[in-house]
Amino acid sequence: MAREPRFTVHPPEAWAVGLPSVVSAMGYVLDGLGPSRALKLLTKVNQKDGFDCMSCAWPDPEHRGRVEFCENGARAVAWEATPATVATSFWAEHSIADLQDRSEYWLGQQGRLVEPVHRAAGSDHYVPISWVDAFRLVADKLRGLDSPDQAAFYTSGRTANETAFVYQLFVRAFGTNNLPDCSNMCHESTGTAMLATVGVGKSTIAYDDFAKSDLIIVMGQNPGTNHPRMLTALENAKRHGATIVSVNPLPEAALRRYKNPQTVRGVLGRGTDLADQFLQIRSGGDMALLQWISRRVLEAEDRAPGTVLDHEFLAEHTLGLDELRTHLETLDDQEVLTATGLTADEMDRLAERYLAADRVIITWAMGLTQHRKGVDTIKEIINLLLLRGNIGKPGAGASPIRGHSNVQGDRTMGIWERMPDSFLDALGAEFSFEPPRRHGLDSVQSIEAMRRGELKVWFALGGNLVAAISDTAAAEAAMRGTDLTVQVSTKLNRSHVITGAEALILPTLGRTDVDLQETGPQFVSVEDSVCAVHATHGPLPPVSDLLLSEVSIVTRLARAVLGDDGPIDWAGFERDYNTIRDSISRVVPGFHDFNRQVRQAGGFVLPNGPRDSRTFPTATGRAMLTVNQLVPVECPPGRLILQTIRSHDQFNTTMYSLNDRYRGIRGGRDVVLVNPEDVADLGLADGDRVDIHSEWPGEADRSLRNYRVVAYPTSRGCAAAYFPEANVLIPLASTALGSNTPVSKAIVVRLERRTGDDAGKSAPSG
Repeated sequence: MAREPRFTVHPPEAWAVGLPSVVSAMGYVLDGLGPSRALKLLTKVNQKDGFDCMSCAWPDPEHRGRVEFCENGARAVAWEATPATVATSFWAEHSIADLQDRSEYWLGQQGRLVEPVHRAAGSDHYVPISWVDAFRLVADKLRGLDSPDQAAFYTSGRTANETAFVYQLFVRAFGTNNLPDCSNMCHESTGTAMLATVGVGKSTIAYDDFAKSDLIIVMGQNPGTNHPRMLTALENAKRHGATIVSVNPLPEAALRRYKNPQTVRGVLGRGTDLADQFLQIRSGGDMALLQWISRRVLEAEDRAPGTVLDHEFLAEHTLGLDELRTHLETLDDQEVLTATGLTADEMDRLAERYLAADRVIITWAMGLTQHRKGVDTIKEIINLLLLRGNIGKPGAGASPIRGHSNVQGDRTMGIWERMPDSFLDALGAEFSFEPPRRHGLDSVQSIEAMRRGELKVWFALGGNLVAAISDTAAAEAAMRGTDLTVQVSTKLNRSHVITGAEALILPTLGRTDVDLQETGPQFVSVEDSVCAVHATHGPLPPVSDLLLSEVSIVTRLARAVLGDDGPIDWAGFERDYNTIRDSISRVVPGFHDFNRQVRQAGGFVLPNGPRDSRTFPTATGRAMLTVNQLVPVECPPGRLILQTIRSHDQFNTTMYSLNDRYRGIRGGRDVVLVNPEDVADLGLADGDRVDIHSEWPGEADRSLRNYRVVAYPTSRGCAAAYFPEANVLIPLASTALGSNTPVSKAIVVRLERRTGDDAGKSAPSG
């Protein structure tokens, strides 16, 4: 394991990628894999005959280059495909109490899990267990429940389509809709808003639309870290004449200037300036900004009737224009200025850009979804796009960017606690059973049910919920109150050491591993952010013969719980994944002739009514312009609005190193980024050690101790700290209206300087 640098703070970078990114990625990959293993993997990642990168859901271009991965994609591949493994002796050497004191970073560095292990009730150690005994233990616990609803079955977005389908089938055949997933904590606000307004909770654009757009508004996201291949699409859009506007509380280097390492200009030259305008918005102010621009559009129409709005589109395809117009007439200018922290001139400049553009894409991520009014904010994006017909035409549309490789596909396959009756009807008809209809629990509701003693068994197919969800202390206490926790994983994480009375870790194949079943090598499929479905084939022999695929784990568990004499051929699914795809083709819309379509070069694209034909499968059959009440985030004097962020060398809760290169942070994560003027106003100084306290009415403060203040160009009144460490500050009850997504981007906090002997002591980061 490479030695980490000492903790240092430098000014943030003014540009991103270029040769430093190549050097950083290759150093990490070669150290972790060695030259031959690295070459075999990197020449296959995101290629049509290769495997899909596990680090994000960014779509692939039709014409792919020989290098179709980014720095963090290379790190994700090396992290998963490491030949290092957790030895059997590890479990005797490390008690669970010892592992609980280790950092998330340390846990992930221990290597691949290669054997099932069991923590017995009352024991402080995991011990190896056979697969047969592991499945029998889970089956006995599940069959012994008073109700199937006393179990919940979580899913990570890494899970492939075929696995997700058989998983939700097993869960519903068992008798519950308790299918929480990582979407609940990330893009649930997007799905809720878009289903209500356009009838489809997915992107309404294709990959090629970026190059056809006149204006791209990037809101609440940092593509340079979270989906770096997007930078190439943005660069291509710029070269085709697009204007790009960035809206974010923090300046991000990648949206300032991008040095494409695959071009001479990117290696030897200046690179490409991406954002033509940067609106440094106050956290939570995006809804107010969008309403301001929509009002300016309506005012422009009033000045020149018939020339601004797309009247033909609005009349034929939408409802709600008059109500929206009436509502926006009452918009309070000062309230908008306060909510956004922007000037009227800044917002009007963006409005002018919008009015001048014929084709507009608005793209966003969790900077918008993880707010109390996140759902309404997404609805305001749809309002603005609909006013000028910017949905269902080339170069225009709504573009939510998914952060996990198949989180969108999992939802398509039925991983949702509230699947519609049409899906359940088709599922029941295919497999001759009656699926449960009562809606299940989402992620936050699952933690709440654990706290009430209503959930006895927690089964997680991937992921790291304990670290990823809000209110860390409450989540950990809730998980410890269960009878059994089961984690299906490739590597160790925090959720393995915060367990129920009993616990199992079931090791599984990764995306990079060959999946060999009785009928031969198998492949699976994923769906990316623009609804494209394609195959993924692991190229490496597994690091252990004991590893099972996720499909094998699910189907063998189903056989142990439900038996082999029912209407579902679980053993057949495991033998040949083609049989899973045949069933999917009869249950899931858009997957007809799945086995043929997915074998086409590059796969296929799912139908999308708003994008393809301007048809909107809402309750009214039309796209809905909506009225949404603006409620700005309130922050008392002496407090800040804190948002959680990821470092550059991080994917979800996985840390590849303790560095955040573009923000100038190296060797540690115990920092809080604060605007220099706010630092001074609070009587603090750059480098001070503080305790961060979040405030929630009627409850004791939640605290994050001994963090270093870093004077950083955040929006005034706003601060930032790293996810998942800062999750401890988010009350479990603080969720978005309508979606129940944790409000991770608007935490009211106060900073208290540490004094005396404690002031200079650094909390451990690794």
